[in-house]
Amino acid sequence: MKKWLPILLSGAIGCMPASVNAAGGFKDVKADHWAKSAIESATGKGYFKGYADGTFKPNATLTRAEFAATLARLSKAEATDTAEKVFADLSGHWSETEVNRAVALGFIDPKDYSNGFKPNTPITRFEIAKWMTSGLAAIDGDYKQALEDTKTTVIPVKEYFTPGIPESKAPYVAVAMGTKLLGGYPDGTFGLNSNATRAEASTILLRYESVSGKKADEFLGLKELRQVGTERTNMETISPFTTAPFSFNDVVDKSYSFRNKAGSLKLHNYIVVDSEDFKNIESIYAPMFIDETDYSKRLDEKGIYRAFIQITIYPKSTDFRVGEYVGGVSDGVVSGSRIGNENVVKKYGYLTLPNMYTDQFFRDHQDSNGGVTVWVKTFLEYKKAGDQLTTDDNSILRINTKN
Repeated sequence: MKKWLPILLSGAIGCMPASVNAAGGFKDVKADHWAKSAIESATGKGYFKGYADGTFKPNATLTRAEFAATLARLSKAEATDTAEKVFADLSGHWSETEVNRAVALGFIDPKDYSNGFKPNTPITRFEIAKWMTSGLAAIDGDYKQALEDTKTTVIPVKEYFTPGIPESKAPYVAVAMGTKLLGGYPDGTFGLNSNATRAEASTILLRYESVSGKKADEFLGLKELRQVGTERTNMETISPFTTAPFSFNDVVDKSYSFRNKAGSLKLHNYIVVDSEDFKNIESIYAPMFIDETDYSKRLDEKGIYRAFIQITIYPKSTDFRVGEYVGGVSDGVVSGSRIGNENVVKKYGYLTLPNMYTDQFFRDHQDSNGGVTVWVKTFLEYKKAGDQLTTDDNSILRINTKN
């Protein structure tokens, strides 16, 4: 089979705007523009060109053809097989050769475009996430495994909660975020269906240039996402705590009955945030649960970590109240309190325990199985580790400190 030789980017993609001298900057990219540095770097490397009128048009959208061609030329990888005449609607199109190369390099899966590539369609952020992470997976088996590991992980974006991210899309978003190829927006969303702008693409391409030279295990955020996807917790990745020789997998989604017989619960995920230093909070999940306003001089000190627990509570009566959960749980692993930062709760759109009208809350939010899924918070203290959980079938979990 014919091999593709390595191709370095030697010029901007075809059918792009006319070249201008960007040494003095672009008229429409002000000094305080968030992507100014990335735009200048990307144009300096030839990934993009400006317009003849001295503008860059940072907010203009980018087409599938334009982004595919840029990726194909940016990549230094070598494709083992050729890919020719993949899309009938690309015959004679200026981007045909580059798109075929992008397919051969593993960026683009032709099955995703069974009705045609439609090269002039503005590319979405999800497409960018999938193309780039697929490209990484094609050259490094651990990135491929990362896509498998994150199919059911908790993704720290609003869409994870509402309307939900299907398993067919979740790993690409997770790996893109875990490697910082793409991040969420200030409003907590990822923007899966949003069209990427030229400014965003400039930043993303520079990040890919850096990420493609690194191993998957070099990214703390990705390691967290992978552990949550496979073990339902990021505990051992982000903190000095461990459940060995037990595992969260031994107890998740199993029934735990309250000692007061008012109901039961099931544990789903246990997320730890390193909040020892509020000037340097660690965890890709931190923005989903806390911000600088949560600092407590009494609580936030060395050796104390915050944990956020996803549980589903199954009340036995219609007048079930929060107090019956608090009084019914004797095992510390699933004992928690309301997440008090209403700003982050509303931003991401998940439920936490109510602070008033609690019986009405449990009536209003029951799912088809009679359960109410909420996130609660607790604290893990290094000097006092030892919380445990025993489910109704006698499965055991215990949290200890690492040796």
